[in-house]
Amino acid sequence: MATLPATRTALAPRRSSSGEPANRFDRRLGEILSHATEVFYLKGYEGASMRDLSRATGMSLAGLYHYFQSKERLLFLIQKHTFTTIVDTLKTRLESATNPELRIRIFILNHLEYFVSNEHGLKVLAHEDESLKNGFGSEIAGIKREYYRICLGLMEDLRRERRLNFNTRTAVMSLFGMINWIYTWYNPRVDGNAEALAEQMGNIVLNGIVHGGNGRRKKGNAR
Repeated sequence: MATLPATRTALAPRRSSSGEPANRFDRRLGEILSHATEVFYLKGYEGASMRDLSRATGMSLAGLYHYFQSKERLLFLIQKHTFTTIVDTLKTRLESATNPELRIRIFILNHLEYFVSNEHGLKVLAHEDESLKNGFGSEIAGIKREYYRICLGLMEDLRRERRLNFNTRTAVMSLFGMINWIYTWYNPRVDGNAEALAEQMGNIVLNGIVHGGNGRRKKGNAR
């Protein structure tokens, strides 16, 4: 059975500057998390057992318990790896753009590119959002709050530059509602690739904000 090197603890895979796993350990850990994601996707978190995860990852049951302790820790690592990767990649991409509308489009494309390539992972994250306990959930919640604040900042930048009147929180939550549920309907043959989908969604969001945000200011409507 394949095992992890004994010199490292089970942390989220590190990435090199090119986005690839940094070394053999990180590549193997990435593979394990990918296999575990498939198990959670097919059986659900509650329905999956450590024995199921052992078979899928190619690790012995004893080895799996030794490195990961529980299926909850595996779910935690899946979520941490996913959100950390998305946030870090987004920050790098945003460095090259200053136009507020373009930065929002970069946000949308960055999100969709990851999840179009990891549709099963998106379902696991969406359905098992409240499964983490024992302190694991708080760390993931912190990364999610950072992600939300980045998007909120992008919306506020657009509102200020264009002198628009819209509720930035509503805009952010509406956007997340669009991009987080694509696994329920996305079909690449009909909807195109991530870039095409991001362009369409960006048009819908930005046209709605720009045209809907030029109306008369109402009390409590803008943040």
